Amino acid sequence: MTAQRADARRNYARILAVAEEEVAAHGADASLEQIARTAGVGSATVRRHFPNRRALLEAVFSERIQALCTRAEGLADADDPRAALLDWLNALTAYATSARGMADALLQDRTADEDHVNACSARLSGAVDPLLHRAARAGAVTSDVTTVDLISLVTGIALATERHPDPAAEANRLLALTVRGVSPQG
Repeated sequence: MTAQRADARRNYARILAVAEEEVAAHGADASLEQIARTAGVGSATVRRHFPNRRALLEAVFSERIQALCTRAEGLADADDPRAALLDWLNALTAYATSARGMADALLQDRTADEDHVNACSARLSGAVDPLLHRAARAGAVTSDVTTVDLISLVTGIALATERHPDPAAEANRLLALTVRGVSPQG
């Protein structure tokens, strides 16, 4: 029994490593069958560990999401709430435009049942809510802006710029336009 669990852990790690490479090369549409072949497992094994594409993407981007959460927590007590929120938004935009498939991992699935929660977005929301609330209390952002709104805006920017000749520059330009809309004082 223990050997099976150890084998399952090895399979999971191997599948995840291959998935990271495949998503980096092909984006969110990376072939699950190709991932299984390259990892040396059957497609049923991939689906046992990752029941759907969203679960696979969430696992692939888990470390980046954690880094963004840690950054948000580190900015929570910054002297300038607006600058702290913008610093975090810039980091999210940089990650989302530099990592193929990450924007897809952040997409909110509006067609899913209410019990479905996008784990990546939920983790980010929990970490960023304090930054956003401080910025709103300081009058640095309009009070009707939510963390989900900000994640959706950055996701849209990343998706819109992924085929641009310079995705990072275009994403930064579009983020600056967005910031002027949600935080007009800058």
